[in-house]
Amino acid sequence: MRRSPSKKEKALLVGLVTQELTTHEATEHLNELARLADTAGAIEVGRHLQHRDHPEPSSYIGKGKLQEITEDSAAKKCDLIIFDDELTGTQLRTIEKMTKRKVLDRTGLILDIFASRARTNAAKTQVELAQLRYILPRLTRFWTHLSRQSGGIGTKGPGETQIETDRRIIGQRIATLKETLKKIDKQRATRRKRRSSTMQVAIVGYTNAGKSTLLNALTHTDVLAEDRLFATLDSTVRRWELPNRTVLLSDTVGFIRKLPHHLVESFKSTLEEVKDADLLLHVVDASSPMTQEQIEAVESTLQELGASNTPVQWVFNKIDQATPEQLLECKQQYPQAVYVSAARHMGLDRLRQTVENRLEEDFLEFDLTLPITDFSVVSSLRSLAVIENECYDETSIQISGRTSADILKGLSKKYNGQLNVFDSEGRLQPMVEVHS
Repeated sequence: MRRSPSKKEKALLVGLVTQELTTHEATEHLNELARLADTAGAIEVGRHLQHRDHPEPSSYIGKGKLQEITEDSAAKKCDLIIFDDELTGTQLRTIEKMTKRKVLDRTGLILDIFASRARTNAAKTQVELAQLRYILPRLTRFWTHLSRQSGGIGTKGPGETQIETDRRIIGQRIATLKETLKKIDKQRATRRKRRSSTMQVAIVGYTNAGKSTLLNALTHTDVLAEDRLFATLDSTVRRWELPNRTVLLSDTVGFIRKLPHHLVESFKSTLEEVKDADLLLHVVDASSPMTQEQIEAVESTLQELGASNTPVQWVFNKIDQATPEQLLECKQQYPQAVYVSAARHMGLDRLRQTVENRLEEDFLEFDLTLPITDFSVVSSLRSLAVIENECYDETSIQISGRTSADILKGLSKKYNGQLNVFDSEGRLQPMVEVHS
């Protein structure tokens, strides 16, 4: 999509009202699609909704509605037509042939935005991989589109042999990108291993919920934070001072309804921060009219990433922009959430204390005796545990406190017989129960 500061492409937006989607919901979806289009460099000049039980296999919408859109796009001199669902290659070809306009689906639009946002080598590699995975099953459509641009309308695309050749070229490029990502993954894994001695908290949430603004407010840093969709693609990690410990706080790419599977697959390495976290801060825009649907979209993506079992703390942001009715509904449904305004620094102290409490809620009491030469272990435990007592003599260190079962498992392997663990009532707990 062209990105000229002086001229935006004119776009028609198209969606369906189905048995699963009400008119109100479909309208809100098109409102979000309009924001995506604006982010990509287009301006909405009209929209169409059609009531159908299911999309038409060959053209997504019915013939009558397609004719109506063809006439409307010509009258408004549209540059492109954007559909609020992922279209098949057949549907794309049918609509483009009928309308004589460039056609984008929701997935193609999001991929276009990601391509424009990618700055680092990792992000560029991940986006290109997602784009090629998207293009591959639609290759015939893309060839037809290119041939129309270079020649007359209706000219045939290249022969089957050329398309098969290009399929192989794309397949080879995908393999190369995967190998590149494997190397990037190894580098990231090394960095994560170095950070494993500190507890980790990851911020997740719907795009534009205010995640980067919250990271800046909590860590007193200046990460890019803009009022636009997908301002952040790369994971950012900062140190965060809690009342009794320092943790690592990471900001991740925002999720969105119908986030393309190609993107989730390609960005899994970036999103490893989420899987490795001790706690997730699920940031929700309290002022959004589609709060519940956005929450469900994030939860669905977390499940796809294999992170659905990580502990979650709800954080409802933008309370200064929400109506009293919206806040009341949120608090009734999520009474354990923390309500903040990251932009106005409201509720942040309570969030800090809540996060500290959540990180410690499953801690177990322990006593540990270790050689005086292992002082580095004590240094690590100061970040990973609540230290209640330290005693030193000429040959050993005795330390007691509270920490997680995972940390105790690691200690028991190295200091078998020198570690005692107690339950919440002070009873000695066999290490086999800690390992279970």
